[in-house]
Order: sequence, then structure tokens, then C-alpha cells
Amino acid sequence: MNWLRDLARRLGMLIHRRQFDADLEEEMRLHLELRQEERVQSGMTADDARAAARRRFGNATYLKEESHIAWGWEWFENLAQDARYGLRVLGKAPGFSAIAILTMALGIGATTAIFSVVDATLLHPLPYPEPEQLVTVEDDLPGAGAQDVGMSEPEWQDLQRSGIFEYVSPTQFDENNLTGSSQPERVRLLIVAPNYFALLGVKPQLGRAFHPEDHSPGLILEVLISDGLWKGAFGGDPHILDRSIRLDTDLYRIVGVMPPGFDAPGRTAEERNIEVWAATSFYGPPMADHPSRSGRNLPTAVARLKPGLTIEAAQSRLDALVSALQKEFPKDYPKQSAWTVRLLPLKERVVGNVRQSLILLLGAVGLVLLIGCVNVANLLLARASARGREMAVRQALGAARKRLMSQLLTESVLLSLLGGAAGLAILFFTQGFLLRLLPDSLPRLNEIRISSPVLVFALGASVVTGAIFGLVPALQADRLDLTHMLKLEGRGSTGSGGQARTRRILVVIEFALSLVLMVAAGLLLRSFRDLVNVRLGFNPQNVMAVRTRLPDPNDPKADTYRTPAQEAPFLREVLRRSRTLPGVEEAALGDTASIPLDERLRDLKLISEGQFLFTFEGDIQKDEPAVAERSSVTPDYFPVLGIPLLRGRLFNDADDDKAPQVAVINEAFARTYWPNQNPLGKLFKRNRAESPWITVIGVIADARTESLAQAGVPKIYLDLYQTGGKRLAIFLRGNSDAAATPEEVRKQVQSIDPTLPVFGAQTLNETVSASLSERRFSMEIVALFALTALLLAGLGIYGVISYLASERTHEIGIRIALGAESGSILQMVLRQGLGLAIAGAAVGLACALIVSQFMARLLYGVRPTDPLTFGGVALLLIGVALLACYIPARRAVRVDPLVALRHE
Repeated sequence: MNWLRDLARRLGMLIHRRQFDADLEEEMRLHLELRQEERVQSGMTADDARAAARRRFGNATYLKEESHIAWGWEWFENLAQDARYGLRVLGKAPGFSAIAILTMALGIGATTAIFSVVDATLLHPLPYPEPEQLVTVEDDLPGAGAQDVGMSEPEWQDLQRSGIFEYVSPTQFDENNLTGSSQPERVRLLIVAPNYFALLGVKPQLGRAFHPEDHSPGLILEVLISDGLWKGAFGGDPHILDRSIRLDTDLYRIVGVMPPGFDAPGRTAEERNIEVWAATSFYGPPMADHPSRSGRNLPTAVARLKPGLTIEAAQSRLDALVSALQKEFPKDYPKQSAWTVRLLPLKERVVGNVRQSLILLLGAVGLVLLIGCVNVANLLLARASARGREMAVRQALGAARKRLMSQLLTESVLLSLLGGAAGLAILFFTQGFLLRLLPDSLPRLNEIRISSPVLVFALGASVVTGAIFGLVPALQADRLDLTHMLKLEGRGSTGSGGQARTRRILVVIEFALSLVLMVAAGLLLRSFRDLVNVRLGFNPQNVMAVRTRLPDPNDPKADTYRTPAQEAPFLREVLRRSRTLPGVEEAALGDTASIPLDERLRDLKLISEGQFLFTFEGDIQKDEPAVAERSSVTPDYFPVLGIPLLRGRLFNDADDDKAPQVAVINEAFARTYWPNQNPLGKLFKRNRAESPWITVIGVIADARTESLAQAGVPKIYLDLYQTGGKRLAIFLRGNSDAAATPEEVRKQVQSIDPTLPVFGAQTLNETVSASLSERRFSMEIVALFALTALLLAGLGIYGVISYLASERTHEIGIRIALGAESGSILQMVLRQGLGLAIAGAAVGLACALIVSQFMARLLYGVRPTDPLTFGGVALLLIGVALLACYIPARRAVRVDPLVALRHE
């Protein structure tokens, strides 16, 4: 326990330092008086006795320091002393301190802001117990070129019985009509297995979750609701558990309310912000009593692994299960389809494809911080030149080189810590504004905050960057020529040749880092420009889409829109009334999948309406199904969106539910499945036994309706009057009032059926813009960082050339006195800056060639090694360098020879 007593003694000295010093002074005074009294008693005079006692006692200051070392910590004493001295030195140079602190505040503040996004999105575990055990289950058909095609109810049961998982729950996103209030509302619904909440390990704040062992057929007539819906639609009613809600005419009892901030682990913002959870065993009315194994009506599934089982081990066991099922059911799993099942960490499902963009942003802001460090290091080197004699005198008086280096490093870290504190303060007061700049599609947006890990990162970044930019002047001080510096008294000092070389090297590094960042920004900018200017294949101008949803009750007999024939009168009446709205010239209807570039409802589009598997009849009959995107639309859809017909015909009034099913396909579909053939009259059908054959009647031009980056996605359009559809979009073309039209549409739709909600109004221009939100955010942020880097690089080379020109003031004065022309002086100074810029550009281009390869997946229409971007950025940086050098060069030209000759 001696170490505890020693620790307590040292901490006590530090805490009660003043009392310790006072007690030590008193003890030393008493000791001296005692010695003096002894000398007086031995016959000495009072003055002689006092001098003898002091000689015998020794150096009082040295003894105090030794006592502090014995009772405290020497390193802490030195650090505190260096910090106090550093603060005084910084206070004596407010201009220098303000510039350095502001530079570091911007760098550390921006880096911390981006890190807070990366931490919440990528680093922080999902907010569920043991999140590493949570996985998403995805079925792939590589033979058909399809990934994540969904699973069937029998496959889910196979997974449940496999012994690999604790729980498995399919999840199916849907929309539902909430009725019973003054206006019907659309709510976001997630249909899950009863074990869903047990799987995630979460509990409601009120009530209970579903019973995990409930395997009753059909939908369980119980729901849980979100905290937002409870407070918004029900006013936070404390008796909410005594109430029921009506969804699509069916009555459900509310059994629980989820806690605030709880998000479902979905791919998109819509799928994460769930308002109602319903449970089913995925068989029995309104679903099939005996779902087929090849049905794949369940979009995706989440699962919790058995305790102690890793994802790799689980995947190995799952591969064996898949192989056994392929042998047991060869008709459902033909070899050509190459059916596989993948396990991915659930976090990957939530994060999606934003990982690379966020890493790019973190790297970009890291470069800005490094450039800021280089700038501050240059400032400190300039300041070290002015303090050269001070350091020499301190060494001559006995100060150790290590202590001087420690002092300079402490000053640098203090600057960085003050800059970090200022950056955090700016971030704290602007976090609300900054969060509004983030795209809504960014996952885990509600978890972004200035948390403890973010504060630790800011502190670490401040200390590390302070040490980085303080290391250069500290090393220069260690190599100080003491004799040379002491001889400079009375003549001033502008620094040694070594310091000048170091500053040149730092500027080259700064230019190289700036060029890398600007090349990245240039590539993203060109890629974004190409995407914005790409030929869409449809015309979004003056087109608005307004959504509604028809009810889908559990009892099919209660569904007034059960068949296409029952739905058709409603569709025709909606179209008739829509065409009469002010400013509307044309109108059409389609399902959710027909809205171009709308990624908000990915799963809903993929399974309910979008991607599906099909087989062919005739010459290209395949053993495995093919896959394509599908939409159901009315005949006027193509003219409204301006998609041209190339061959055949479009839908017409004769194509109703009684006529054979027909389809219009795009060029990519014809090119992929009927190359060098006439596709008109060809037959295909959905990969289900009861599905009818569909005849191709027309071919339209390719349109980028699925992704701006993909032009040739095979797509099928079916006639909405033949297929029907529950989730509808009303397309309106014309010069209508974008603010008033949605309300007019709501009135018209609800005058036909008062139970239908009308929501989601958006112009197609807004939809196209929203599809680029993540790319736009990355491009804008990187471009902002690149401009900051360009500014810092310009300031850096300006400072260095000004410094070098001032060093050569005496030489320039002699040259002018001897008749040198101003043009030659100007060229001499500019040549120095141009040399540094070219060297920095050369190093930066080499680094940019490497970095750009990691950006390939983020680019469209431009190569990672695009020579135009690389050359343009290099020329821009060199131009900025010349502009920055011109000011000190002009100043050098105007030097008065008489003043210059007295400079040194």
C-alpha cells in the first residue's frame, strides 16, 4: 500500500500547492534562524552568523525545486510551468494567436462535424442488445442476374428450424390507410413475424410486444404504434392501450407504444420511420393458405444468430442447408438459377451504400486539417525565427534543449487545444443548422450528436495536430546554432537557411495535399454535372405525381377494389376529374413503381410492384427465370411523361380485364432477351403456375426511370386496367399551381371515396433532384473543403514568398542600386513561388492518381484518371500560386535601395 500513500501525498501537494509552499518557506526560515542563533552563541556577529547559516544551508531555490520533485511530479511541474509561460507568450502576440486559433478551429471543427456523422452511421453499434448477432438474410439468383429477390414462407420456416438462428423474422414494408379521424391518413406499416421485437431485444414504453410463439394464421389483430404517431394522432393519450385503430377497414387493438427515437432497421428513411407494426405468420387469409416455395412474396428478413455463433460459421451451415434444399426441391431451385442465401450484418443493411461517401468526406476533411497544420507550422517557424535569440540566450544560461523543445511543443498543443475548443463551440451552436444540410436519406440521422466519443475524438485531434505542427519548430530549436544566434544582436534575425528550406518543403506538402483534394472535388463535380445533364428519356418538366392508396382489407370479400374490373371505374373517374383541374393538360395513373427515380419505397416497389421473375415462350425458352423491372400504368402514362413509342402500339381502351394481357417493353428489354429479333407478339409470363401469358404489343425508348446512372435497365409496362393496383400515383402535366393542386386532387379523390388518403405530392423535377441528394451532398462538401484548401495553400505560399523576399531585401537593394530592372526582380521572386508550386503539383498529381482509384464507384461518366480534371486543377493551383506570389514580388520591386542597404 506504499504506492497509495505516495500517490495521496503527491496529489495532496498538487491540490494544496500554495499551502505546501508556505509551509516550506516557514520551515526553511526556522531552520536558518536556528543555524544563525547557533553561530551567534558561538561568538559570531549577527551579520556573519546570517551569512554562515545561508552558506551552510545552500541554494534555497534549488532546495525548493528538489522538494517539489520529491513531493510531487517533476513532469507535471514542468508541464504546468510550460503551459503558464505559453499562455503568456501567446497573449503577447494576439494577432498571431488569433490567426492560428481560427485556422485550427475551422480544421478541427469541420473534422469533428464529419466524424460525428461517421461515428453515428458507421462506427456506433446498432441500438439493440448484442447487435453483432443481428443479420439480414438475402436470397440471390446469380443465374438470373438477380440479387436480394426475397424469400418464400416455406424458406422462412426452413431457416427457423435450421438451428442456426435464435429468431428469424421476415419484414415487409407497406402503407396503410388510417381512418376514423377527420381526414384519412397514410401511415407507414411494417408487417413482421410475432418474434420481431424479441429478435431485436427491444421493449415498448407502454404495453407489450407481440407474443413470439404466436403462430396463428393470418394477420394478428393487434398492433404496436410509434411514439410519434401516439403523440401526433392521439395526443399522447395515457389510455391508448384501451383504444383500437382502423387500418384498411380492419380493426386492430393497440397493445403497445414503442419508445421515442426507436427506428426499424430499414434501408431507406421511409422504411426506418415506421408508425405501425403488425404481425403475421405469413400464411392464411388474406395470404395464401399454403404459399409456394418459389413464390418469394417476402421482401427480406432479419435474424438473430444463436449465442456464440459467428456470421462466418452461420454462413457455412447455411450453405449446407441451401445445398440440401436444392437436392430436395430441384423443380423450385433449378441449377441454372444458382440459388444462394447470404448473411450480412444488419448494420450493412441500414448503412447501405453511404459508407464509401462518408469515408471520402472524412478523408477530405482530414486533408483540410493537415493543410491547416502545415499553415500553422509555417507561422510557428516564422515566429521561431524572431525568437531565435531568446532561445539562444536561454540555452546560454543553462536551459536544456529538451526543456526548450518541450516548451515549444506545449505552446503548439495549447494553440491546438484552444482552436479545438473554439471549433467545438462553433459546432455546438450551429449543429441544428448543419443537421438540416444532411440529406434525409442518410441512415441513423437521428443518432448524430456531439457525444462522448466525438468529444474524445476532438480532444485527440487537437493534441495530435498540435504535436504535428509544433514538431517542426521544436526540431529547428534543437538544431539551433548558439554561437551564430548570439552574434546577431543588434542586427535582427530572419531565420536560418534550414528554416527557409523547411518552410519551402511545408509549402510543397501543402500544395500537394490541396491538389489531391481539388482533384477529388473536380472528379465528383464532373460526375455530378454529367448525371444532371444526362438524357433522361422522359420529360419531368411541369409534371406532378400525387399518391393515394386503395384499401386492402384482410377479408377479400370486403374489398370493393378486389379485381381490376371493380377498380377500373374508380381509375377512370379519377382521371376524368383530374383532367378538369385548373392548369392540368394531361393526366395518367400508375402504381408506385411507375414514379421515375423514386427510391423512397424500395422494398415496396421491388416486391409488390417492381422487380419480378418471368419465363419466356418460344425460341429463347430458358430453364431459369429472367428478371426485370415492372410497372402498371394507364394508356396516357407514356404521353404524359414524354416517352416515345418506337414500334408497335401503346395500350388502348380495348385492353381491359377481359382481354388477353399485353405489355409494352423498353429497348433494353428487347435488346437483352430478343436480340436481332422483332419482339412484337412475343410471349412471356410471371414465374408462377397460375400466371397468364403476356403479349408484347409495343417497344418504347429507354428511359432512366430506375437510376440516373443506368440507361439500359430492362423494364416491362403492364396495363393498370388489366392488373389493378393498390398503391397509385396520379400524374398531372400542365402549368398548374404546385402548391394548390395537391389539395384539389385530395378533394376530387375523396369525393369519389372519402376513406382514401391523398399524400406524397411531388413534382418530377423534385424527384429527379432527390435521387441525387447523396451525390450532391458529397460533391458540395468536398468542393467546400477543396476551396478551403485552395485558400490555405494560397495563403501558405504568400507567407513563404513574403518571408523569402524579406530575407533577400539587402540583396534586392544591391541589385537595384547596380541597375537591375524591376522586371528582372519581379521574375526572380515569382520564379521562387513557381518552383514551389510546380514541385507541389508534381507530388500532388502522383498522390491523386492513387487516391482517385478508390473513388471509381462514386463516379459516373468520367474516368478516375481523367486528364482534363488533373490538368485543369494543376493549372488552377499554379495560377493561384502565381497570384499569391505577385503581391510580395511587387513589394520587392518597390524596395528603396538606401533603406534596403541598411536592412541588415
